[in-house]
Amino acid sequence: MNAQRLRGLIRKEFLQILRDPSAIAIAFVMPVLLLFLFGYGVSLDARHVPVAVVVDQPTGETSAFIGGLQQSPYFTPTLYPDIAAARRAVMARQADGILWLRSDFSRQILNEQTASAGVLVNGVDANNARILEGYLQGVWQTWLQLRAQEAGTALVIPVIPQDRIWFNPALRSRDYLVPGLIAVIMTLIGALLTALVVAREWERGTMEALMASPVTMGEILLGKLIPYFLMGMGGMALSVAMAVWLFAVPLEGSLWALTLASALFLLVALGMGLLISTLAKNQFVAAQVAIIVTFLPAFILSGFIFDIQSMPQAIQVITHIVAARYFVSILQTIFLAGDVWPVILGNAGALLIMAVLFLGITWRKSRKRLD
Repeated sequence: MNAQRLRGLIRKEFLQILRDPSAIAIAFVMPVLLLFLFGYGVSLDARHVPVAVVVDQPTGETSAFIGGLQQSPYFTPTLYPDIAAARRAVMARQADGILWLRSDFSRQILNEQTASAGVLVNGVDANNARILEGYLQGVWQTWLQLRAQEAGTALVIPVIPQDRIWFNPALRSRDYLVPGLIAVIMTLIGALLTALVVAREWERGTMEALMASPVTMGEILLGKLIPYFLMGMGGMALSVAMAVWLFAVPLEGSLWALTLASALFLLVALGMGLLISTLAKNQFVAAQVAIIVTFLPAFILSGFIFDIQSMPQAIQVITHIVAARYFVSILQTIFLAGDVWPVILGNAGALLIMAVLFLGITWRKSRKRLD
């Protein structure tokens, strides 16, 4: 390893980046676009859900209950004359559920009997159906408590839960999703940065010139790794800044722990890109392989959206070879919970093993030959 030759390779790589700014677009423009797209487009929150309301016999009690429904930020209620019209609205996707107050609703309330409200939920989207059902139950309990307070009586409920929500008290899905988004995006960017630029050198014939020079293969790999590592860390810093200042995601942990974990993960992503470039010497093939091997597993199997514990046992085993799984856990912990060292160190250890593995395989597969 010659320090002077390595400095020359790094300088040559930075000059190449300035002449062909596609790497700059990958490192800095792509994170911004993807964070805007997914940060605002992906949400697990239910807001202003259209609900069809049917009241068989309008009274003051039913009006008060519907008024509470209208004040909720979760629903947009629309009155329908009968249950048949409400069913047609659900079939036409004009409403996601039906709230049916039957003719004996007010009489049962006034007689202090157990009143029932019919709830019919469109179960095509199972997750949205569960959320809608839970929100309707919440509105019902809130209305009963307010009514009991106005009457000066106590609402008798056998069990009263006392909720305390840790780490995300506002229950904003964006606070949970954006850190995972950063991990998924940096997986793709890190792999593309090295996979495409090395493949481009093979296509343009400049790699043959490097092979004919006195530089070693280790110097070539480091000359590729160091510039794109610095660019990747710049893209990571930009993503974290957007998460904190644009999406208002709290950063409870320390910045230095986040930086070290990000550097470790970026080595894994760049190592995957270098390994892809040693096998695919065509930019189109390298891009396709990078997307299939890095982005899709990171999106589906990292726990970013889909809970790993809810997956079949065989799929849970497969997730252990997805690097983004460990980085998603680290980011969500540092952003929302703080420096929880058992979680951070355990996942960082897995990333360290994967970084050594990918970079070691790349070095073993790389030889100064054209075949």
